[in-house]
Amino acid sequence: MGTPVLWASFLVGVVIVVAIDLFAAGGKEVTPKKAGIWTGIWVSLSLGFAGFLHTQYGTTASVPFLTAYVIEYALSVDNLFVFLVIFSAFKVGNRAQHRLLYWGIIGAFILRGTLIVLGTALVTKFEWLLYVFGVFLLYTAYKLLFSKAEDEEVDPEQNPLLKWGRRVLPVSSQDHGLAFFVREGGKLVVTPLFLVLLVVETSDILFALDSIPAVLAISQDPFIVFSSNACAILGLRSLFFLVSSLMDKFRYLKIGLGVILAFVGGKLILETAFAEWARHHETIVIVVSLSVIVLSLSISILASTFIKPKDAPAEP
Repeated sequence: MGTPVLWASFLVGVVIVVAIDLFAAGGKEVTPKKAGIWTGIWVSLSLGFAGFLHTQYGTTASVPFLTAYVIEYALSVDNLFVFLVIFSAFKVGNRAQHRLLYWGIIGAFILRGTLIVLGTALVTKFEWLLYVFGVFLLYTAYKLLFSKAEDEEVDPEQNPLLKWGRRVLPVSSQDHGLAFFVREGGKLVVTPLFLVLLVVETSDILFALDSIPAVLAISQDPFIVFSSNACAILGLRSLFFLVSSLMDKFRYLKIGLGVILAFVGGKLILETAFAEWARHHETIVIVVSLSVIVLSLSISILASTFIKPKDAPAEP
């Protein structure tokens, strides 16, 4: 679907809005109010782009984009838990968090763009890989639904790239603010903040391994897959600052995400097995997918809001 003009226009638009976001933040501390405004802007831009796709290409483009975007955005919210653990473990301040997330987004674009190109090319040549993706999503869903809380704990200190960086790279022992590289005694060294960036980037690799197969279960069109990923990633930084103080309130989100991944994994396997039927009922399949995903997220968020944990203190 994506013509060269559409690809070029979209990439230019991404560069412009990222530059505007960076200029607006200006390295200042990000307040919840400011993060809320920017989150609304990013969501509005994504919905506007879905409207553009609908105008130009109809529901065959807009509905898969929206479905993939919702999945990516939901998985991104879950990823914020890991980012919060990383920043807490390394005692990263608000301004440094903004800088890390910004460059993390740039790295995510490059990484996911590469994985999407490879993934869609492989799926086109080896259709049986869709079964592999489906089984992988079912396994991921099982882990989300049935793993114990202590099994999900993330220890940033065990990150292999962090260990490699400390062993191989010349690391400064001083705090240099927001800098990634400095000179000490005429020698170029990396700062501790750069090592945290390595942890963030490698964490995104794990996120991509979940999210890209999930989106490929919705559409194998490279432009739909990449643009939905890009729009979700663009809003990740502001969304982090918006919900970082509310993480505990989304305790049922993992259940909702588990149901979604189980659904799209099973759907991908069935669609591959009954490809002819799926092609003739493409619109119905996509609308049902979007409905199930939105319903699962809505129920998990409402349950997190209204159902109190068993160990919650009683109201006075």
